[in-house]
Amino acid sequence: MNNDHIKEQVKTFITFLEVEKNSSPHTIRAYTSDLDALVTFIDRIAMQEDISILSLPHIMQRYIVSLFYKKISKTTLARKFSCLRSFQTFLQAQGIDLKIHIKNPRIDRKLPVILSVDEIFFLLDDIKNEDLPTQYPFRDKCIFELIYATGVRCSELVGIMLGDINFSEKTIRIMGKGRKERIVLFGSKAIDMMQKYLLLERPILLKKGEESHLFLNYFGNALSSRSVQRTFEMFRRFLKIERQLSPHKIRHSFATHLLNQGADLRMIQELLGHKTIATTEIYTHITNQQLAKMCDEKHPLNNLNDLVFSEKL
Repeated sequence: MNNDHIKEQVKTFITFLEVEKNSSPHTIRAYTSDLDALVTFIDRIAMQEDISILSLPHIMQRYIVSLFYKKISKTTLARKFSCLRSFQTFLQAQGIDLKIHIKNPRIDRKLPVILSVDEIFFLLDDIKNEDLPTQYPFRDKCIFELIYATGVRCSELVGIMLGDINFSEKTIRIMGKGRKERIVLFGSKAIDMMQKYLLLERPILLKKGEESHLFLNYFGNALSSRSVQRTFEMFRRFLKIERQLSPHKIRHSFATHLLNQGADLRMIQELLGHKTIATTEIYTHITNQQLAKMCDEKHPLNNLNDLVFSEKL
């Protein structure tokens, strides 16, 4: 096996993802990191033995086994395997058949953590601007408001351009995973917060240049995902109960609250930009748990012992 040939195939594969597959920057970064780890593994083997007598499938199998011995989560392992399967498919198109069956580890499905409606309204409505430790309270509240109003991902939020927003129709054009475009909706409360930010703070942040992104940082450039995460860390300090708060948890809350209000699951799938309905169905488990808890607490049969006891008295 020629090690340089593999490195060249890796570079070609990454270019293929960028140009032909139009994969998201996040996917490209993750797959580049995963395949760099594969190349490093091959280099380490080459220092210890003659790899020219080893086949690529044999080395790939050794690499896969080595991943199981690393202390990484099942989710990370599944992503690495997904990368290897995609690379395997790419190599097959180049006439290189690895003939390796890569099966994902069984992942325990965790229910997403959400905030209650009261908690979200408390953070958005009850906290005064002057109490927030930020120079730009309207911007930061607008970030929170818009994620809860639309359910967009953090990476999608920072990618919103002014031209993507239609205030009259209350819609935003979003570029989602895999560069797939979709339309999300927002209400009058989000309009009010956006207009305050656009009128009072964005002109100050814009400073010089013609930056078209909706959310800007102190230097007048597009806000980063990390800055949005720090904004939610700021809001977390105001919660009365200690818990984690992130853009993704607000996205989960958006979906769950819609479902609780009777929204159609397919509609929620479309708004969230999920590729399959199976991904969206996790929110039905949350609402089912909530219904079961309510039934357990409120149903007369569950309070039968108390009733019988009181009658005997």
